[in-house]
Amino acid sequence: MSDFTNGNSKGLIMDHSDTVWDELIFFVNGKKISEKHADPEMTLLTYLRRKLGLTGTKLGCSEGGCGACTVMVSRYHPHLGRVVHHSVNACLAPLCSLHHCAVTTVEGIGSVAGKLHPVQERIAKAHGSQCGFCTPGIVMSMYALLRNKPTPRMTDIEEAFQGNLCRCTGYRPILEGYKSFTKEGGCCGGKSKENGCCMTNGSGTNGALTNGHTEDHVNDNSTLSTSLFDPADFMPVDPTQEIIFPPELMSLGKLQVSGRQLRFRGERVLWVQPASLQGLLDLKAQYPNAKLVVGNTEVGIEMKFKNLLYPVILAPAYIAELNSVQHTKEGIVFGACCSLTQLGEVLREEVGQRPPHQTEIFQAVLEQLRWFAGLQIRNVAAIGGNIVTASPISDLNPVFMAASCKLTLMSRGGKREVRMDDTFFPGYRKTALSPEEILLSVEIPYTRKGQYFSAFKQSPRREDDISIVTSGMSVTFVDGTTVVKDLQLSYGGMAATTVLAKNTTSKLVGRQWGEELLQDACSSLAEEMTLHPSAPGGMVTYRRTLTLSLFYKFYLTVHQKLAADGMGKGVRPDFASATEIYHHATPTSVQVYQEVPSGQKEDDVVGRPMMHLSALKQTTGEAVYCDDIPLYENELYLALVTSTKAHARILAVDVSEAEGMPGVVSCVLAKDVPGSNQTGPAVCDETVLAEDTVTCVGHIIGAVVADTQVHAQRAAKAVKVTYEDLQPVIVTIQDAIANKSFYEPVRTIQRGDPDQAFIQADHVLEGEMHMGGQEHFYLETNCTVAVPKGEDGEMELFVSTQAATKTQSLVAKALGVPSSRVVVRVKRMGGGFGGKESRSTLLSTVVAVAAQKLKRPVRCMLDRDEDMLVTGGRHPFYGRYKVGYMKTGKVVALDVTYYNNVGNSRDLSLSIIERALFHMENSYHIANVRGTGYMCKTHLPSNTAFRGFGGPQGMMITESWMEDVAMSLGLSSEQVRRLNLYTQGDSTPYNQVLEHPTLESCWEECLQRAQYGQRRAAIQDYNSQHRWTKRGLAIIPTKFGISFTALFLNQAGALIHVYTDGSVLLTHGGTEMGQGLHTKMVQVASRALGIPSSKIHISETSTSTVPNTSPTAASASSDLNGAAVHNACDILNKRLEPYKTKNPTGCWEDWVRAAYFDRVSLSANGFYKTPDLGYDFATNSGRAFNYFCYGVSCSEVEIDCLTGSHKNLHTTIVMDVGTSLNPALDIGQVEGGFMQGVGLYTLEELRYSPQGYLFTRGPGMYKIPAFGDIPTDLNVSLLRDAPNNKAIFSSKAVGEPPLFLAASVFYAIKDAISAARAESGLSGPFRLDSPATPDRIRIVCEDRFTKLCPPAQPGTFIPWAVQV
Repeated sequence: MSDFTNGNSKGLIMDHSDTVWDELIFFVNGKKISEKHADPEMTLLTYLRRKLGLTGTKLGCSEGGCGACTVMVSRYHPHLGRVVHHSVNACLAPLCSLHHCAVTTVEGIGSVAGKLHPVQERIAKAHGSQCGFCTPGIVMSMYALLRNKPTPRMTDIEEAFQGNLCRCTGYRPILEGYKSFTKEGGCCGGKSKENGCCMTNGSGTNGALTNGHTEDHVNDNSTLSTSLFDPADFMPVDPTQEIIFPPELMSLGKLQVSGRQLRFRGERVLWVQPASLQGLLDLKAQYPNAKLVVGNTEVGIEMKFKNLLYPVILAPAYIAELNSVQHTKEGIVFGACCSLTQLGEVLREEVGQRPPHQTEIFQAVLEQLRWFAGLQIRNVAAIGGNIVTASPISDLNPVFMAASCKLTLMSRGGKREVRMDDTFFPGYRKTALSPEEILLSVEIPYTRKGQYFSAFKQSPRREDDISIVTSGMSVTFVDGTTVVKDLQLSYGGMAATTVLAKNTTSKLVGRQWGEELLQDACSSLAEEMTLHPSAPGGMVTYRRTLTLSLFYKFYLTVHQKLAADGMGKGVRPDFASATEIYHHATPTSVQVYQEVPSGQKEDDVVGRPMMHLSALKQTTGEAVYCDDIPLYENELYLALVTSTKAHARILAVDVSEAEGMPGVVSCVLAKDVPGSNQTGPAVCDETVLAEDTVTCVGHIIGAVVADTQVHAQRAAKAVKVTYEDLQPVIVTIQDAIANKSFYEPVRTIQRGDPDQAFIQADHVLEGEMHMGGQEHFYLETNCTVAVPKGEDGEMELFVSTQAATKTQSLVAKALGVPSSRVVVRVKRMGGGFGGKESRSTLLSTVVAVAAQKLKRPVRCMLDRDEDMLVTGGRHPFYGRYKVGYMKTGKVVALDVTYYNNVGNSRDLSLSIIERALFHMENSYHIANVRGTGYMCKTHLPSNTAFRGFGGPQGMMITESWMEDVAMSLGLSSEQVRRLNLYTQGDSTPYNQVLEHPTLESCWEECLQRAQYGQRRAAIQDYNSQHRWTKRGLAIIPTKFGISFTALFLNQAGALIHVYTDGSVLLTHGGTEMGQGLHTKMVQVASRALGIPSSKIHISETSTSTVPNTSPTAASASSDLNGAAVHNACDILNKRLEPYKTKNPTGCWEDWVRAAYFDRVSLSANGFYKTPDLGYDFATNSGRAFNYFCYGVSCSEVEIDCLTGSHKNLHTTIVMDVGTSLNPALDIGQVEGGFMQGVGLYTLEELRYSPQGYLFTRGPGMYKIPAFGDIPTDLNVSLLRDAPNNKAIFSSKAVGEPPLFLAASVFYAIKDAISAARAESGLSGPFRLDSPATPDRIRIVCEDRFTKLCPPAQPGTFIPWAVQV
């Protein structure tokens, strides 16, 4: 997107005659920086974090896809004559591009110690920061928006956040906090309306995120509240708080128009910023293979991820001619350096001023720009770079091609003009430019009367996503007729280049725009737009179908426009929705929870919506994560060397070239492991470093240790590994089944006699379903800092891990020392979700071995692509089922077999398949059940724990057969589910009797809050009136068992120190990863000790304070650690009791001092183990779980039957969390878990090659839900009056149970598909695998277009990607 010359670095001869390099001058947070040795390969992010020590700006992906590194860059724009403020991805911004710019980071706008900025305060108080790793980036996106628009609209906020991701919160609280800045404002909170709250008296505007209501219940004393925070507490915006643009830069900026050429030289790259167009052309003649860089959004990624080197980079961003915008008779001419943001601003202005018939192309470009990357990318990416990058899936090139845009090319030899047509891209990533030429400008033409133009983009996720197929379409009619005079159909994603469908269009010129033309066009496109079944990118049948579907949308759109212009009848009303342009409605939401009893003391914070204790620090960048720890003296950096083969013998590892590279200190291989090279969390079937065999792509072979991260990573790529391929290579579950490749044991749970019950059932059906895996995508990747202590083999490790004790024991094992010599410390994690329960030790052990070998501190934070490659994710599952049921819908027998794709080691997979079996019936009572679980041994990186731990997979298969039963009987799925729900006294397939199940209460409240009956009737009405969009509805329950299935893990410890000033230091065995565990533990201790929470502090989790801890996992950490904290408090209370009795009017500090002077210990260890647990598979007896969490979710969706896209319209969730310890945190967990489930079931897809290579290794190709994916209407209610006597203060676990409720979105999609299939005469059960991505949805919505694009027969080709 930022390079607009052709160029190849190979064979380039550098000019070293210049030895004087320029000084880079810029400002950071108002402070002047003069950098005499600016390195062209260094990004702004690296400079901020490593040179300036400003660690608030985070590294999330290195490719501009997550927004964690967002900063604001301000500069005087000489061509606009004003200062412009832009949000920018610091991970992509080259340091050298910042000459005469002012950078503002999260530290620069406010601090906890000083004064918070309202942008920081509001996201924290609205509970919009959980793990906090994404928070600084979101804060800076919002801050940059406010600097440009002090009173934005909600649509401005949504646009500003298109380039930001959050994995924890589910986004709703972020939007809710920031809505207070907008013109729309927030809910009045019952204050500003004479007749009560705006949201209850009917005067509220549609689309307000609600806040501040109460519901009184007539028949009891409980009050339900929807106020999680009070907007009245927010500080007002103070413009005087903003950093002013440095006057020095204003003066320098004005002089820069006639400035001089700048040159910066690094180790490998020369950066030249020419001062004039002629200077640029001269440089291009001198360095014909040099790359031109404006935004670095393409070249930066090529150098980082494709290992390409461009020794000379030319930076023409400030050249006047390349930034100009000129209006001509034919259209608007944009200089090639104009940013996409500027392009959008100019075109929007034109659309507002010119008659609509002249701006059809402009509107099409604007429609593409709405979904083009994120705002941070659009702010810097140049229009010229987008064209000349020549991406075959470019969003804009098909539009420019269909519009026949005029391109002006220039070299020292002169100018030439070319039309953008199919000759402009002669091959993959190639253009018609000669090496010495640059793209000077592009002219986007006006449309004429009788010309109609549309652009389309289809991608897995709507916001900030690369295209699957993209298209520009233009038709011109003979004056006053519907006869085609000219037709241009341009497609991206259908070949190695952007192409024109010339054969098709040539057949249609001179034809009437009607049904006959449509049929011929579709038949012709199906023949012309072909793809080889093995084509890169996969989804071949879908892509071919899309070319037809998108043309059909264009056909209908043109029909509508012709009718508006007085020609023709227009479009059938039931077809009209196919022509609608997507508009995202501002989300609305309600959160309902039970208030604390009226008599509860103000200091007793249990049950109150208390803010996350670290939230404010997280918003200012002051919260310290593992890689934020300042560099140690003499510290080194480690980079991994990983396998490129899935199954091979290692013949040789050649490190000679790597060891000779700059900065390299040592290479570490298996022979360097001083202790045992065998490792693993449950079974030691892995190696710290591979010795003679690799069993997956990404298997860690060794590491390179160097003085900097750049040097280490560069040298790691130079390590040469020689392999001998081994067979077989088993990648998929089906491969494993065919090869009988399974780990032992095979688990079975059986109750009753399923075989006999099948005979007695009215009906029996069989089916199968595949459910894909999921990447954790914690925003903070795995990180370890290992510090050898220099004596007795001691080592201290700072690790981002959920399992401090497991890290300690495996590091000790690898080092050959007792565990007592290793201390593991965890301050906080930037997300975990199970991904740091066991797989974090992969990195920690290697870093520790390197530190021990070199006797120096060693650090490593994995890049996103490394983390995704190496660490594994959620297990893909395949389920086969046989169900027996009566004609009423009552299920009487089930036989289900699960297969999970384990990968190359057992990890925690046995416990995961066991939990899947424990949840095979979900929430339904079935008398006769048999479940069998197989663990498939494959050559993939070992899959591991992930929120739900097998439960969501097991229950997903359950709901598939439940849906099949309903469909086969012609009954509503809601009716069949309700009939089979568990009730009080029922027992599970593993013979555990349910005590106080709240399923029915959750179910009835969900039906009522969702207005299920009215919603179902409205959907039937909608579907009868719309052919090409359909709506669906589903209500899904969940029952989730709480306890570790491994009995010994159900224990926890705590340590409390009370100091003589009355302050309390609390430590417990759990780790903080955003879920608010530390906050809840402070709440527990506050109530138990009877002191304000402000007196209690948690510093960190450490193996030196609480030993032998269980991982923070299984949703049980609040239960276990809360009880251990309470136990410690009880001990202290007993010790203090005599002093309270002696001095009843005294205060806490008096009693503490009295005890101290009486020589009473003010330190206590607490301990807890869950009672009465222990299940035996052999006898199918014993209690597997301490208790169960219940919940019900109802979701409504709308699908586009032509593209497979869907909209999440509504979700109501009712969740039983017992008596909530903290409603704000619990609702945050419900919403965050639900949105993670939305990703699992509808969006996120790991794509592996048949050889086991992972394609989806970053946010570019792997899409987690974004801000725009939250349901338009989201209501969450915590079930009232449901205390749980099995856990601390009657609470329940909340981390994992809500995730499965997102299956309601999947089954709502399936419901909508059923309506679409009915239009084609199809009925009854059908298979829909998870995730329900656009390609799967489109293909099962069979119609006349899908029939024209039949899939290739399996076995006749090697697919690009396989379903693992």
